[in-house]
Amino acid sequence: MREIVIISGKGGTGKTTLTAAFCALAEGAVFCDADVDAADLHLLLQPQVRQREDFIGGAKAEIDRDRCTECGLCRDLCRFEAIGTELVVDALFCEGCGVCVDLCPEKAIDFPLQRCGEWYVSDTRFGPMVHAHLGIAEENSGKLVHLVRKEAMRLAEQENKHLIITDGPPGIGCPVIAAIGGATLVLAVVEPTLSGQHDMERVLDLAAHFKVPARLIINKYDLNSRMADTIAQTAAERGVACVGRIPFDRDFTLAMVQGQTLFDYPGAENRKKELRRIWADVLAALPEDKQRLTLNMYH
Repeated sequence: MREIVIISGKGGTGKTTLTAAFCALAEGAVFCDADVDAADLHLLLQPQVRQREDFIGGAKAEIDRDRCTECGLCRDLCRFEAIGTELVVDALFCEGCGVCVDLCPEKAIDFPLQRCGEWYVSDTRFGPMVHAHLGIAEENSGKLVHLVRKEAMRLAEQENKHLIITDGPPGIGCPVIAAIGGATLVLAVVEPTLSGQHDMERVLDLAAHFKVPARLIINKYDLNSRMADTIAQTAAERGVACVGRIPFDRDFTLAMVQGQTLFDYPGAENRKKELRRIWADVLAALPEDKQRLTLNMYH
């Protein structure tokens, strides 16, 4: 069992578009959308949900007015200003730290777990998929990333699939850490800009910290070929090969607008040929099967 996690230093680099294209090329794979804060892989893969489950995340404070003596200690202690003058908890401001619950002298504050979203097991025209929807302003996205990856692993084992393709979240924060830990290969998508170079360096540093091999794709490289060369050289100095440089092409956008991958869209044969070559190079870059390492992460 091997897992390719496709990430980027920021949103909008074309990460999900490329992920969907690779899903179209993959054989015997399970697909996982771990970008739970802004999931959109489903827009291109159009999954049919076969299993729907609640995601139970953190807890929120609730004041029991029957037990409350209105001493105001909870309001004074709350550093997030989630408790107003009427001693009512504003759920949007409550961070679920539990300080008010622990220190309330009357034990008048309950701390129930919250339903923060949903996760799904679905079927697509290319294969099975695990994805999720996190509620507006909800926390614990890292926990949900971990959950969808674990379920993708279980699904792959059940259906005897040998590869997981994961659309990871952008950035280097908690959700990204949850997305790449134990992966077989990280595929970083970057644009040819100065900020793109900085984002790439942070992403590669993160992958190196967790000892996950990485490869690079430069998207829309022809918008600044000189910067693309600099980015590829910087990556090479870190021991990370650039497996593809993709030029700007409106066909990617036109396909996306129609809810299609590039391989569903008519024409664009040169881009399809290039993506097939890149996918072959990505598969060739996969280290030996790391099933034991990946499974250990989840147990």
